[in-house]
Amino acid sequence: MAPTSPTSVPVLQRPDGSPVRVLVVDDEANLTELLCMAMRYEGWDVKSAASGLAAVRTATEFRPDAVVLDWMLPDFDGLEVLRRMRAQDPNIPVLFLTAKDAVEDRVAGLTAGGDDYVTKPFSLEEIVARVRALMRRTAVVAGEGDARLVVGDLTLDEDSHEVTRGGDEISLTATEFELLRYLMRNPKRVLSKAQILDRVWNYDFGGQANVVELYISYLRKKIDHGREPMIHTLRGAGYVLKPAS
Repeated sequence: MAPTSPTSVPVLQRPDGSPVRVLVVDDEANLTELLCMAMRYEGWDVKSAASGLAAVRTATEFRPDAVVLDWMLPDFDGLEVLRRMRAQDPNIPVLFLTAKDAVEDRVAGLTAGGDDYVTKPFSLEEIVARVRALMRRTAVVAGEGDARLVVGDLTLDEDSHEVTRGGDEISLTATEFELLRYLMRNPKRVLSKAQILDRVWNYDFGGQANVVELYISYLRKKIDHGREPMIHTLRGAGYVLKPAS
Protein backbone atom coordinates (compact mmCIF):
# COMPACT_ATOMS: atom_id res chain seq x y z
CA MET A 1 0.00 0.00 0.00
CA ALA A 2 1.33 3.45 -0.86
CA PRO A 3 2.50 5.67 2.00
CA THR A 4 -0.15 7.98 3.32
CA SER A 5 2.01 11.07 3.77
CA PRO A 6 2.28 12.79 0.38
CA THR A 7 4.44 15.58 1.78
CA SER A 8 7.28 13.28 2.79
CA VAL A 9 7.41 10.72 -0.03
CA PRO A 10 8.21 11.71 -3.62
CA VAL A 11 5.77 9.91 -5.92
CA LEU A 12 6.45 9.64 -9.63
CA GLN A 13 3.52 10.87 -11.68
CA ARG A 14 2.42 11.03 -15.27
CA PRO A 15 2.18 14.53 -16.79
CA ASP A 16 -1.59 14.49 -16.11
CA GLY A 17 -0.93 13.91 -12.40
CA SER A 18 -1.99 10.26 -12.33
CA PRO A 19 0.36 7.56 -10.93
CA VAL A 20 2.96 6.11 -13.26
CA ARG A 21 2.14 2.68 -14.70
CA VAL A 22 4.46 -0.31 -14.55
CA LEU A 23 3.97 -3.71 -16.18
CA VAL A 24 5.71 -6.68 -14.55
CA VAL A 25 6.19 -9.70 -16.82
CA ASP A 26 7.37 -12.93 -15.19
CA ASP A 27 5.99 -16.47 -14.98
CA GLU A 28 7.17 -16.96 -11.38
CA ALA A 29 4.01 -16.09 -9.45
CA ASN A 30 5.69 -15.49 -6.08
CA LEU A 31 8.33 -13.22 -7.55
CA THR A 32 5.75 -11.30 -9.56
CA GLU A 33 3.66 -10.74 -6.44
CA LEU A 34 6.68 -9.40 -4.53
CA LEU A 35 7.66 -7.06 -7.35
CA CYS A 36 4.12 -5.73 -7.72
CA MET A 37 3.81 -5.22 -3.97
CA ALA A 38 7.08 -3.28 -3.80
CA MET A 39 6.07 -1.02 -6.68
CA ARG A 40 2.58 -0.41 -5.36
CA TYR A 41 4.25 0.65 -2.13
CA GLU A 42 5.84 3.43 -4.20
CA GLY A 43 2.37 4.62 -5.16
CA TRP A 44 2.60 3.26 -8.72
CA ASP A 45 -0.19 1.65 -10.75
CA VAL A 46 1.02 -1.91 -11.46
CA LYS A 47 -0.24 -4.76 -13.62
CA SER A 48 1.38 -8.13 -14.29
CA ALA A 49 1.49 -10.78 -16.99
CA ALA A 50 2.82 -14.36 -16.91
CA SER A 51 3.40 -14.93 -20.64
CA GLY A 52 4.60 -13.07 -23.68
CA LEU A 53 1.20 -12.92 -25.35
CA ALA A 54 -0.44 -11.67 -22.15
CA ALA A 55 2.31 -9.08 -21.76
CA VAL A 56 1.82 -7.65 -25.24
CA ARG A 57 -1.97 -7.61 -24.83
CA THR A 58 -1.73 -5.94 -21.41
CA ALA A 59 0.77 -3.37 -22.68
CA THR A 60 -1.64 -2.44 -25.48
CA GLU A 61 -4.49 -1.88 -23.04
CA PHE A 62 -2.56 -0.55 -20.03
CA ARG A 63 0.02 1.61 -21.84
CA PRO A 64 2.70 1.31 -19.12
CA ASP A 65 5.40 3.89 -18.52
CA ALA A 66 7.97 1.15 -17.87
CA VAL A 67 8.19 -2.64 -18.14
CA VAL A 68 10.04 -5.15 -15.96
CA LEU A 69 10.47 -8.05 -18.37
CA ASP A 70 11.68 -11.57 -17.64
CA TRP A 71 14.00 -12.97 -20.29
CA MET A 72 12.52 -16.49 -20.28
CA LEU A 73 8.75 -16.90 -20.66
CA PRO A 74 6.63 -19.99 -21.38
CA ASP A 75 5.58 -19.00 -24.92
CA PHE A 76 8.33 -16.79 -26.33
CA ASP A 77 11.34 -14.96 -24.98
CA GLY A 78 11.64 -11.44 -23.67
CA LEU A 79 13.35 -10.22 -26.83
CA GLU A 80 10.25 -11.05 -28.86
CA VAL A 81 8.05 -9.37 -26.26
CA LEU A 82 10.26 -6.30 -26.46
CA ARG A 83 10.05 -6.21 -30.26
CA ARG A 84 6.25 -6.40 -30.19
CA MET A 85 5.93 -3.76 -27.47
CA ARG A 86 8.32 -1.40 -29.24
CA ALA A 87 6.27 -1.76 -32.41
CA GLN A 88 3.42 -0.13 -30.47
CA ASP A 89 5.49 2.29 -28.37
CA PRO A 90 9.08 2.83 -29.57
CA ASN A 91 10.05 4.75 -26.43
CA ILE A 92 8.79 2.50 -23.66
CA PRO A 93 11.65 1.82 -21.17
CA VAL A 94 12.31 -1.86 -20.45
CA LEU A 95 14.28 -3.49 -17.63
CA PHE A 96 15.27 -7.07 -18.44
CA LEU A 97 15.06 -9.53 -15.56
CA THR A 98 16.83 -12.84 -15.95
CA ALA A 99 18.84 -15.64 -14.40
CA LYS A 100 21.32 -15.35 -17.25
CA ASP A 101 24.45 -13.43 -16.35
CA ALA A 102 26.79 -14.20 -19.24
CA VAL A 103 28.24 -11.13 -20.94
CA GLU A 104 26.85 -12.18 -24.33
CA ASP A 105 23.33 -12.37 -22.90
CA ARG A 106 23.64 -8.89 -21.42
CA VAL A 107 24.89 -7.56 -24.74
CA ALA A 108 22.05 -9.30 -26.62
CA GLY A 109 19.43 -7.78 -24.35
CA LEU A 110 20.81 -4.27 -24.49
CA THR A 111 21.56 -4.46 -28.23
CA ALA A 112 17.97 -5.50 -28.86
CA GLY A 113 16.83 -2.29 -27.22
CA GLY A 114 16.52 -3.10 -23.51
CA ASP A 115 17.34 -0.11 -21.33
CA ASP A 116 18.72 -1.99 -18.34
CA TYR A 117 19.47 -5.54 -17.25
CA VAL A 118 19.31 -7.19 -13.79
CA THR A 119 20.20 -10.78 -12.97
CA LYS A 120 18.55 -12.97 -10.34
CA PRO A 121 18.83 -13.03 -7.39
CA PHE A 122 18.32 -9.34 -6.73
CA SER A 123 16.79 -7.09 -4.09
CA LEU A 124 13.39 -5.55 -4.64
CA GLU A 125 14.84 -2.19 -3.69
CA GLU A 126 17.33 -2.44 -6.57
CA ILE A 127 14.54 -3.15 -9.06
CA VAL A 128 12.43 -0.25 -7.80
CA ALA A 129 15.42 2.11 -7.95
CA ARG A 130 16.30 1.05 -11.49
CA VAL A 131 12.73 1.37 -12.76
CA ARG A 132 12.50 4.81 -11.16
CA ALA A 133 15.76 5.82 -12.84
CA LEU A 134 14.56 4.51 -16.22
CA MET A 135 11.37 6.57 -16.10
CA ARG A 136 13.28 9.68 -15.13
CA ARG A 137 15.92 9.13 -17.82
CA THR A 138 13.37 8.61 -20.57
CA ALA A 139 11.35 11.62 -19.40
CA VAL A 140 8.02 9.78 -19.23
CA VAL A 141 7.14 11.34 -15.89
CA ALA A 142 6.34 14.77 -14.61
CA GLY A 143 8.38 16.37 -11.88
CA GLU A 144 7.78 14.48 -8.68
CA GLY A 145 8.82 17.17 -6.26
CA ASP A 146 11.48 16.94 -3.60
CA ALA A 147 13.30 13.62 -3.39
CA ARG A 148 14.18 14.29 0.25
CA LEU A 149 12.64 12.84 3.37
CA VAL A 150 12.83 15.15 6.39
CA VAL A 151 12.06 14.27 10.00
CA GLY A 152 13.17 16.88 12.52
CA ASP A 153 16.81 17.70 11.81
CA LEU A 154 17.33 14.38 9.96
CA THR A 155 17.36 14.50 6.15
CA LEU A 156 17.60 11.65 3.63
CA ASP A 157 17.97 12.24 -0.12
CA GLU A 158 16.50 9.31 -2.06
CA ASP A 159 18.36 10.22 -5.25
CA SER A 160 21.88 10.91 -3.98
CA HIS A 161 21.59 8.58 -0.93
CA GLU A 162 23.01 11.37 1.22
CA VAL A 163 21.93 11.46 4.87
CA THR A 164 22.52 14.34 7.27
CA ARG A 165 21.49 15.18 10.81
CA GLY A 166 21.83 18.73 11.97
CA GLY A 167 23.87 19.40 8.85
CA ASP A 168 26.40 16.64 9.66
CA GLU A 169 26.81 14.02 6.93
CA ILE A 170 26.15 10.41 7.99
CA SER A 171 27.57 7.46 6.04
CA LEU A 172 25.28 4.41 5.83
CA THR A 173 25.51 1.00 4.24
CA ALA A 174 22.86 0.06 1.65
CA THR A 175 20.82 -1.91 4.18
CA GLU A 176 21.11 0.80 6.85
CA PHE A 177 19.95 3.35 4.28
CA GLU A 178 16.89 1.29 3.32
CA LEU A 179 16.00 0.70 6.97
CA LEU A 180 16.26 4.42 7.73
CA ARG A 181 14.26 5.28 4.63
CA TYR A 182 11.45 2.97 5.77
CA LEU A 183 11.46 4.53 9.24
CA MET A 184 11.47 8.04 7.79
CA ARG A 185 8.62 7.25 5.42
CA ASN A 186 6.59 6.31 8.47
CA PRO A 187 7.47 8.94 11.10
CA LYS A 188 5.80 8.59 14.51
CA ARG A 189 4.37 5.23 13.41
CA VAL A 190 5.28 2.09 15.36
CA LEU A 191 6.69 -0.52 12.96
CA SER A 192 6.84 -4.15 14.08
CA LYS A 193 9.84 -6.39 13.43
CA ALA A 194 7.72 -8.38 10.98
CA GLN A 195 6.83 -5.25 9.00
CA ILE A 196 10.48 -4.16 8.89
CA LEU A 197 11.66 -7.60 7.81
CA ASP A 198 9.06 -7.74 5.05
CA ARG A 199 9.84 -4.28 3.68
CA VAL A 200 13.61 -4.00 4.14
CA TRP A 201 14.79 -7.58 3.71
CA ASN A 202 11.85 -8.97 1.69
CA TYR A 203 12.65 -12.39 0.23
CA ASP A 204 16.42 -11.96 0.80
CA PHE A 205 15.94 -12.35 4.56
CA GLY A 206 18.21 -15.15 5.76
CA GLY A 207 16.29 -16.15 8.87
CA GLN A 208 18.41 -14.43 11.52
CA ALA A 209 15.93 -13.56 14.24
CA ASN A 210 18.00 -10.65 15.54
CA VAL A 211 18.74 -8.96 12.21
CA VAL A 212 16.31 -6.09 12.89
CA GLU A 213 17.70 -5.42 16.38
CA LEU A 214 21.21 -5.56 14.97
CA TYR A 215 20.59 -2.98 12.26
CA ILE A 216 18.56 -0.75 14.54
CA SER A 217 21.60 -0.69 16.84
CA TYR A 218 23.84 0.19 13.87
CA LEU A 219 21.53 3.07 12.93
CA ARG A 220 21.37 4.35 16.50
CA LYS A 221 25.16 4.55 16.68
CA LYS A 222 25.20 6.68 13.54
CA ILE A 223 21.98 8.69 13.87
CA ASP A 224 21.57 9.16 17.62
CA HIS A 225 25.13 9.01 18.98
CA GLY A 226 25.87 12.15 20.96
CA ARG A 227 22.44 13.59 20.12
CA GLU A 228 18.93 13.41 21.49
CA PRO A 229 17.54 10.02 20.36
CA MET A 230 15.15 9.80 17.42
CA ILE A 231 14.85 5.99 17.17
CA HIS A 232 12.83 4.48 19.98
CA THR A 233 11.95 0.92 21.01
CA LEU A 234 8.46 0.10 22.20
CA ARG A 235 8.87 -3.18 24.01
CA GLY A 236 6.70 -5.89 22.49
CA ALA A 237 5.48 -3.58 19.70
CA GLY A 238 8.41 -2.50 17.55
CA TYR A 239 10.31 0.66 16.67
CA VAL A 240 9.39 4.25 15.94
CA LEU A 241 11.31 7.22 14.59
CA LYS A 242 10.21 10.68 15.63
CA PRO A 243 11.74 14.17 15.80
CA ALA A 244 13.81 14.90 18.85
CA SER A 245 11.80 17.07 21.25
